[in-house]
Amino acid sequence: MAPPHFTTRRVEFIGRQWNLFDIATSIVVLLFHILSLLAPFYFNWGAFWLFVALYILTGLGITLGYHRSLAHRSFKLPRWLELFCLLREVQYDHQFTDTKKDPHSPLMGFWFSHIGWIFNNSFRFYERRLNNVDDLKRQPYYRFLHRTHLLHSVVLGVLLYVMGGLPFLVWGMAVRTVVLYHITFSVNSIGHIWGRQYVNLNCFRLLALPTLGEGWHNNRHAFDHSAQQGLEWWQVDITWYLIRFLQVAGLATDVKTPTGTHKKRKALHKQIIERNN
Repeated sequence: MAPPHFTTRRVEFIGRQWNLFDIATSIVVLLFHILSLLAPFYFNWGAFWLFVALYILTGLGITLGYHRSLAHRSFKLPRWLELFCLLREVQYDHQFTDTKKDPHSPLMGFWFSHIGWIFNNSFRFYERRLNNVDDLKRQPYYRFLHRTHLLHSVVLGVLLYVMGGLPFLVWGMAVRTVVLYHITFSVNSIGHIWGRQYVNLNCFRLLALPTLGEGWHNNRHAFDHSAQQGLEWWQVDITWYLIRFLQVAGLATDVKTPTGTHKKRKALHKQIIERNN
């Protein structure tokens, strides 16, 4: 968590108050976007495949690690594998879904739900205290990750530069981060603004592959504890395929998925609500 003075000292800017943590976040995000613009000038195939590999690893850390395992407790992993997969903690996300207390509420507009919310630290955490991560706060490992995540990024950047110079730094750090940002944030914006629970539109099919299955995000809200988001055979869900592999290998246990009865009840409930409205 940021030092207290980072969240208490504020300045007025474009219609709202910004604390130092908001400003620091904005600068870092802007620098990543600027650095990613150098990608065409520092392209080589080694850097490109590094980008692909790190994108998949980071993406799985988000989707399999903190989202489906940590935030929703959709399955259990052995302690050593859980600590390896989980990169950071987040459980506030679905506590107030699609309301003004949602940290990326669609009620605040497309820009806010897509990326504006990450520049408003007070809205996300400090003025709305987290009530559902006490179990994580008690664990030294997660406290360590939370307090040192910026250091990890710096170390990775230095390592990439040492390994491959600017091409590795630009593609492995900046391009990967920016692409992952906007693909992930599209689930928050596109999925929440134009989607309906358990009704998947074409735009979500386009998001399914690059989000490793999170493009079927509205299925998540329909069946909150499901480890599987691509509920139909044609709904590509790479994260679920890996979870299923871990389950077969005996590493993932207590894997939660909706039954056929659950799906029928949800569909019927939705029809009744739509008919009454």
